[in-house]
Amino acid sequence: MMSNQLRIIDANINRLGEGLRVLEEISRMMLNDTVLTQKLKNMRHETVKIDAELRRKLLSSRDAAGDIGSSMGVEGEENGRDVQRTITANTKRAQESLRVLEEMAKIPELNLDSERYRKARFELYTIEKELNAGVSRKDKSERLKGIYAVIDTEWLKGCKPSDIAIQVIKGGAKVIQIRCKERSTGEFFAFAGELKEICKEKGILFIVNDSLEVALACGADGLHVGQEDLPVAVLKKLIPIDMILGCSVKTVDEAINAKKDGADYLGVGAMFKTSTKDDTRVVGTERIKEIKKALDIPIVAIGGINRNNLSKVMKAGADAAAVISAIMGAEDIEKATRELVNITGGR
Repeated sequence: MMSNQLRIIDANINRLGEGLRVLEEISRMMLNDTVLTQKLKNMRHETVKIDAELRRKLLSSRDAAGDIGSSMGVEGEENGRDVQRTITANTKRAQESLRVLEEMAKIPELNLDSERYRKARFELYTIEKELNAGVSRKDKSERLKGIYAVIDTEWLKGCKPSDIAIQVIKGGAKVIQIRCKERSTGEFFAFAGELKEICKEKGILFIVNDSLEVALACGADGLHVGQEDLPVAVLKKLIPIDMILGCSVKTVDEAINAKKDGADYLGVGAMFKTSTKDDTRVVGTERIKEIKKALDIPIVAIGGINRNNLSKVMKAGADAAAVISAIMGAEDIEKATRELVNITGGR
């Protein structure tokens, strides 16, 4: 009987180590998340660690060739998985192994710590949530490409934001941000709610400018703030863990600090003089190159961008270009958007 119990422990320690290693590699290689990687590394070392005498007994009891479970499969198990399903599958594998070890560790002769396995099992529930949220944020950040259309309610000229959104989406924009400086919070929320539904239906990334409460209330994909708004580090604690956070910066130091505090992307500018802000300081396209050299983070160029200078910011290394007047000031918004998208190479 003891030999069979040892086989159970051996098999589950191996399964646990394998599952945790997959999660650790996703955190390290895909998400570049130092904190999560260290948590998983520590958990793996602490939970698979056993003394030399027990290790010898486990190896002696091992019978991989005679294990009837090695040839069993589940229908559909070989189907392709995305990253989030891989996270879920390996978290479950590790949790199930921890549960078995927790029970087997109650056998006095084995001298194992049942409580250690129980704590690790519950910690994994939180880690799974954090990993999936990290993958979701990474996916959203990677969708910041091409034309980042800003619907500024000061430029509506009697049009509905929803009608403008439909036109810029038809024109090929992949990201929409709503900017609402002069309206009430209630109007801002109403506009944002409509745009969120349109963007969700069309598979477009939807960002709210400045307002944390509106971003939370409408379930936006992201929130974008400036240097005068609540600090990025504070906002990161307040927004859902799968919501991306962008921050406007003018200098390399501001960019470094924003990323350190948790920004998922940066708005860099102003690239050129702009009619939407009177006090804009132009930093030029060289600033994109400087920040790209210092950081690996998506950059949205902002400020005075139109079809005459768009190619300059894209050549400088911007992932996307935020545009207001070149779209909203056009007679044919769909056509203007398509022209800009074509300049970016159809990103």
